[in-house]
Amino acid sequence: MARFRLGLVGAGRMGQTHLRALAGSERVEVVAVAETSETIRSSLKLPDGVKLHADVEEMLKAGGIDGALVAVPSSHHVNMVARLAVAGLSILCEKPCGITAREARIASEIAAKENVLLQVAYWRRFVPALKRLKDRIAQGEFGDLYLVSCYQWDEMPSPASFRATSGGAFIDMGVHEFDQLRWLTGQEISHPRVATANTVFAERIEVDPDAAQALCDLSGGASGLISLGRRFPLGDSCWAQVFGTKGFEDCRFFWPPNGEKVFLDALRLQAEGFAEAVCGRPSEGATAADAIAALTAAEQASAAMMKGRTR
Repeated sequence: MARFRLGLVGAGRMGQTHLRALAGSERVEVVAVAETSETIRSSLKLPDGVKLHADVEEMLKAGGIDGALVAVPSSHHVNMVARLAVAGLSILCEKPCGITAREARIASEIAAKENVLLQVAYWRRFVPALKRLKDRIAQGEFGDLYLVSCYQWDEMPSPASFRATSGGAFIDMGVHEFDQLRWLTGQEISHPRVATANTVFAERIEVDPDAAQALCDLSGGASGLISLGRRFPLGDSCWAQVFGTKGFEDCRFFWPPNGEKVFLDALRLQAEGFAEAVCGRPSEGATAADAIAALTAAEQASAAMMKGRTR
C-alpha cells in the first residue's frame, strides 16, 4: 500500500511534535510543510524530500498531497479548514477546531458543504490503555457507573502571556478531558459546577487559575469530574478513574517518565487512522460534532468558573 502523503500546515511547537511522531510511520509521510514565520522556517530541520512552503497557498499550488494536518494557532483553525476544504483536501485539525463551539460548528458546515473529511485531533482516543478502559466500561465490567474522573495536571504553568489569552483552563486544557469523558462513557455532559483554588505557584492569572475542577452530570446517571492543574511536581500527567457498582480502575495512561512516548505513539496512530478514514475505512477519530460538544461543555464550565470568581 502506498504511503499517505500529508501536508503539515503550521510548524510551531505542535507542528514539530507531529513531525517527530510521524518520523517512524510506515503508513503516513509528511511530504510538505507550510509555515508563514520566516524565523520558524529558517530553524526547521526537515528530512530530505520534504518541501517547505511560505504559506498554504504555495503548498496547495505545488500539489502532491492526499490530506492536510492543521497545526496553526486555534484562532486560525476555521479559516484554514475553510481554505483546505475548498481545495478538496481532507483535514486533520488540531484540537479544539476553533476556540468556541460556534467556530467548530462553522468548520463542520464548511467541510460538509465541500464533502471532505474533517477529523479533530483528540489524540487520547488512540491511547491503547484508554481504548481498553472504554471497552471495559461498554462491556459492563464496572457495573453501573457512579463517577468517571479525568485529570490533566502540567508540571509547570505555561507563560503568563499565553494563559491570559488562551481562553482559560477549560478551553485550553479542559476540552481534552470533556472529549475523553464523553468518549469513555458514551454519555453526554451537562450542568458543570466549578471550584477553583486560590493557590498560586508563579503568577496569578484571573482567567486561568492554577487549579480548576468541574463536577458534571452525565446523561446515563453518573457524575463526571474534570480536574485541571498548572503545577504538578511529578511532571506532566494525565489519568482517569472509574467508579462503578462492580469495580474501580485508576488508569495512569500518561505518567512520568513515559508520557512523551505515549503521546508521540498516539499522534502517529491518529494520523494513520486519519489516512485510513480518507481511504474510506471506518474512523476512530473525533468528528466535528465531537469537537462542538467538547467546546460547548468547556464554554459552560468557563462561564461557571468566571461567575464564581466574580462574586
